[in-house]
Amino acid sequence: MLQPHLGQRPLVGLAPMAGITDRVFRDICRQQGADYAVSEMVASRKSLWDSQKSSTRNASADETSPRIVQLIGTEPEELAEAAVWQASQGAQVIDINMGCPAKKVCDVAAGSALMAHPDKVQAIFEALVSAVDLPITVKTRTGSDAEHQNVLEIAQIAQACGLKGMSIHGRTRADKFSGHAEYNLIKLVKQQVTIPIIANGDISTPEQALFVLKYTASDGILIGRAAQGYPWIFREIKHYLTTLTLAEKPSLSEFESTINTHLTGLYELYGSHLGIRIARKHIGWYSQYLPNGEVLRKDFNRLETPQTQLRLIQSYFHEHT
Repeated sequence: MLQPHLGQRPLVGLAPMAGITDRVFRDICRQQGADYAVSEMVASRKSLWDSQKSSTRNASADETSPRIVQLIGTEPEELAEAAVWQASQGAQVIDINMGCPAKKVCDVAAGSALMAHPDKVQAIFEALVSAVDLPITVKTRTGSDAEHQNVLEIAQIAQACGLKGMSIHGRTRADKFSGHAEYNLIKLVKQQVTIPIIANGDISTPEQALFVLKYTASDGILIGRAAQGYPWIFREIKHYLTTLTLAEKPSLSEFESTINTHLTGLYELYGSHLGIRIARKHIGWYSQYLPNGEVLRKDFNRLETPQTQLRLIQSYFHEHT
């Protein structure tokens, strides 16, 4: 399902980000050109399937295809059972989280901590491939730290087990998000395996997207932090890859329309109480690209209802357009 289109440009997708890539943001990024969007990670534990948090992350059959659900966990049987349930809810691809560097995740040997246990990784891959008739993919880091970079071994296990693709963030678990992503190991993995390889990490401009694709020869790229507050990055990258020219920047009216769509979607998905709080961080990101954005951010953060938040956005753009 995530195979690159032969003879066409590489895939440009939205990377999974905890607390960010909910359905509302995934829809917006797809509207702005993302070829696909991966859900924020969903816990594999059955007791959490119906939790309030998980309910906003689970698959839904009415979401735009391909519907990709990322699972996080450590036990093969538990992950397989979760995959079966997500497939019954409408998931079309199951992605495995082996890239999250958060302490609370790695302390239970999940996320990027799993890379240090290749035997368990193989057991997880085999369990998932056997459990569902869906493409299984995995997102990883390059390894635990600079002395233990085993992403090639994990890629070879993934291929042998029948996984359909792999996304690699060009940092180790120890790096978290510090320093600069490096692409040498992504390039090496692409040379050594035949499954599609997607590059991730520090891709924030069309020019850098082209550089990473050429350098690694990867089948596509994932955009993460660069999409926060700027979902137009996808259409800009795709335009550049096709024409080698830079696309026009979004107008203020596009910002206004997208922000309104984003806010109303958040209120609907999470309800007013949580929605207004989640809206604040997104406006913080959007405001970085707007005139007098810092003032907008501060004023917005003081507001306590959806109605006042929406009215502020309306008055802000009325003043600036």
